[in-house]
Amino acid sequence: MKTIAITGAGGQIGYALVFRVLSFFAEKNEKIHLKLIDLPAVMPSMEGLAMEIDDCAFSCVESLTITDELHVGFKDVDWAFLVGAMPRQKGMERSDLLSKNALIFKEQGQALNEVANPDAHVLVVGNPCNTNALIAAHYAPKLNKNHFYGMMMLDELRARAQVANKVDTQVENVKNMIVWGNHSATQFPDYTHATVDGKQVTELCDETWLKDTFLPKNQKRGAEVIAARGASSAASAANAALETMKRVLYPDGQPFSLGIHSNGEYGAQAGLMASYPCMVSSGEARIINDIELDSYVKAQAQLSFDELADEYNQLKTLNIL
Repeated sequence: MKTIAITGAGGQIGYALVFRVLSFFAEKNEKIHLKLIDLPAVMPSMEGLAMEIDDCAFSCVESLTITDELHVGFKDVDWAFLVGAMPRQKGMERSDLLSKNALIFKEQGQALNEVANPDAHVLVVGNPCNTNALIAAHYAPKLNKNHFYGMMMLDELRARAQVANKVDTQVENVKNMIVWGNHSATQFPDYTHATVDGKQVTELCDETWLKDTFLPKNQKRGAEVIAARGASSAASAANAALETMKRVLYPDGQPFSLGIHSNGEYGAQAGLMASYPCMVSSGEARIINDIELDSYVKAQAQLSFDELADEYNQLKTLNIL
């Protein structure tokens, strides 16, 4: 029986994620201990969330904990969704987010280190997610650093949806759309290796559309959503978080995009948390190391890897790492 924790559970992403997680485990007929964590000021609304969970009568709920204490919420956790963070707001740069969120993920990493299952998996959703995952992992040395992840599935799903809409097919027919690098405007959704029903995307979509429309739209989609709805992505982010957990814990044999600890693969600086094509074997997510990249893809991926290195250097300057 798994213990699942969600930080920021009272926020928009957390609220959406709670019910996606519960629906998933109910469908699998698996019992879970669910721990929902948020700030003290949010506890009154969290009580309302607990009432809603009760009223749904999910068969999977073995126990439910609502808390504002990290050590209570992370106790014996097997999978933690680290959603709670300061969200990106209109006009805010990633560097602003990094400095404001660094201490949050330091504290969460320290709490995980003290009370979590040593084999726990930790998915960071709060942005900048890859570097926040690096911070949390740094302060949780008792846990496996390869079990800390940055959520890149949202970018992959966005890219797959764009191609599916372009060629008028179902999104499940778009495969091998791996996003390299950072969850930012430098990310590179690798259309050169993606396929639709076995055909290369580069054969089905013209190069002008791929470079001038597809790439910038995917890279700037988060800002586009904020401009349209006045808030960052919520339901789609919750969906991507659940999809990431499913691919790690219940693998389907398909490669997927995952922010994971780098040992220098494909030219990234070793020690970063970067998005790579991953597969799960023997319960472990592993980087696929044998993909041939042309000079264009290498250059695009390197731009994003370099941005992650810059974020790492900022953390060193802030004495976070």
